[in-house]
Amino acid sequence: MSELIEPQAPSPNGHAGGDVASEELVGHGHFVTHFDEPSLDYSVTETKITEATLEELRSIAAGYPQARSALLPMLHLVQSVEGRVTPAGIEACAEILDLSAADVSGVATFYTMYKRRPVGEYLVGVCTTALCAIMGGDEVYANLQDHLGIGNDETTADGKITLEHVECNAACDFAPIMMVNWEFFDNTTTENAIEVVDQLRSGVEVQSTRGARVCTWKEAERVLAGFPDGRADEGPTAAGPSLLGLRIAEEHGWTAPNPKHTADRSVEGSQ
Repeated sequence: MSELIEPQAPSPNGHAGGDVASEELVGHGHFVTHFDEPSLDYSVTETKITEATLEELRSIAAGYPQARSALLPMLHLVQSVEGRVTPAGIEACAEILDLSAADVSGVATFYTMYKRRPVGEYLVGVCTTALCAIMGGDEVYANLQDHLGIGNDETTADGKITLEHVECNAACDFAPIMMVNWEFFDNTTTENAIEVVDQLRSGVEVQSTRGARVCTWKEAERVLAGFPDGRADEGPTAAGPSLLGLRIAEEHGWTAPNPKHTADRSVEGSQ
């Protein structure tokens, strides 16, 4: 097993130190990324994975022609039970998929949605990629850090909020974007971002801008593992700028090409 990378000591403003793959956020120390985090904590020996969990993991694997393709949703299920990726979760996935623990660990430590430390009840992510940053995302993220007293991928003392900056939430038409457990909060400002996290910490039910009521992170992880929670049709999923192209097309009577007609022309051209 590879040697664990020890987390670096926090800087005076509460953010982890380090300069690997990091950016400087003025006044807030290093902008620490997923790849600055320590490896999996193999000192963790306890697990909440039960035989029922293992059976669900097997059912996910059985749904794929090549079982190893099931690894991503299986890791989400592990997180829904453990609150992060654990050594026991790695071993369970490896055994079911007939992979090495190193193979599974390599995937779990590569993708940013898989967490190596316990995640709070609500994972709050602020997009800080170019467009959102220009539209105020950097300011929202920095102010949330100050308000919550935590840095990137850190959790409040009450265990409610884990904060992270993310690379593009695929909603540039509503920049800047904040997500809570992968539900959209559009056109975010510092004021409404702080209001949302304060409501979550106080137990108030929060409705996302486009999508469902906000559930817990573990509940969201179970959905990502492929177990629906019945909330898929709650709230609008597209609005405003996202539908502008469709509205313009309807006004001009534009339609997409008929796939069969396009295919027929391709055949004629080849003869």
